Amino acid sequence: MASPRWHGAIAVLTEMRRSPGVTRAAVAQRLGLSSGSATDITARLRELALLTETPAPAAGRGRPTTVLGPHPEGPVVIAVDLRHEDWRCAVAGVDGRPEVVAAAPHASRDPDQVLEAVGGAVRRTRERLGDRVRAVAVAVAATVQHGRVVQGASLGWGPVDLTPLGVPGVGLRIDNDATLAGVAEARAGAGAGAGTALHVTVEVGVGGTLVVDGRPVRGATGAGGEFGHLPFGDPALRCPCGALGCWDPTVDGRALARHLGDPPPPDPRTYALAVLGRTDPAATAAVSRAAESLGRGIAGLVNGLDPEVVTLGGLAEPLRAAAPDAFAEAFTGGLMAFRRATPPPLRPAALGDDAALHGAAATALDAVLTEESLTAWARLRGA
Repeated sequence: MASPRWHGAIAVLTEMRRSPGVTRAAVAQRLGLSSGSATDITARLRELALLTETPAPAAGRGRPTTVLGPHPEGPVVIAVDLRHEDWRCAVAGVDGRPEVVAAAPHASRDPDQVLEAVGGAVRRTRERLGDRVRAVAVAVAATVQHGRVVQGASLGWGPVDLTPLGVPGVGLRIDNDATLAGVAEARAGAGAGAGTALHVTVEVGVGGTLVVDGRPVRGATGAGGEFGHLPFGDPALRCPCGALGCWDPTVDGRALARHLGDPPPPDPRTYALAVLGRTDPAATAAVSRAAESLGRGIAGLVNGLDPEVVTLGGLAEPLRAAAPDAFAEAFTGGLMAFRRATPPPLRPAALGDDAALHGAAATALDAVLTEESLTAWARLRGA
């Protein structure tokens, strides 16, 4: 628990992260603070360049209040989203809203070339913002164990060291992109308010995570959430991960290409989007088969994990929407009988393609908004 010096400040900053654009009056009400205490805490946070206050629009009678936001000279984190086809580098203040500052498609899948491009963007951002940068977090489309990439099947990678993406004196956090997307949806997206939220996303393969009270269930080594490598698929199919029968190749663009008799697409996501936009019988049949596999697999996850809500990211919701009857039949049929009357709601992800960036920023800020880190920030500010 934070010391009295920081307890109220961290609580106020946490509310600002939870509800960007929140007013001081709303924060005081949620935290049970008097108006005077809230004013004193926010004044101190202004002095430390941790937030700003701007007049809130008039709302009837009562004392005027202010809207809380990140200070223009305050601490920031760098969030990187390293995806199958491209990468993005963003900056977020203490409200957790990422702003993309650099992005590019992969010129090569060679890990050294990818890291050179992304690392250059991170270093330039650090040079521009200086000591304001307090943490770097990377969301990567790969299996992450003990904070290290051990396999990136969709990228064609084996173990890859991502520490070159860090900067001296700043903490580096590395996590799976679907895990971080699930964290973001559970905290501030379609799963907000649920104590136990299951996130399932389809990009190149299937990923996701179970989030309990805002924290992902990582497993013993941090590699939990590799849902696409559950044996829900065809046992005769060898997955690029090395296992037989994975769910991954029965749901994404590779599955659609196989059903249509096309060669494996170099970019399964773009290929899947094109097939989802078609209305010819062959495409419709291929989409239905993939939707059936998706629905059946999600039912299995619901049976095993018992979530309050399921959020669908990436191509999962478009795939369900393109073949709703096939999906619904497979999902309902796969549920245990006692669950069918009140299954958990299935909700489209709210944060779209930015979910992993939001999750990376949130994870980085978890480390920044601590007593130790804020004390270091205050010392840097001469306070």
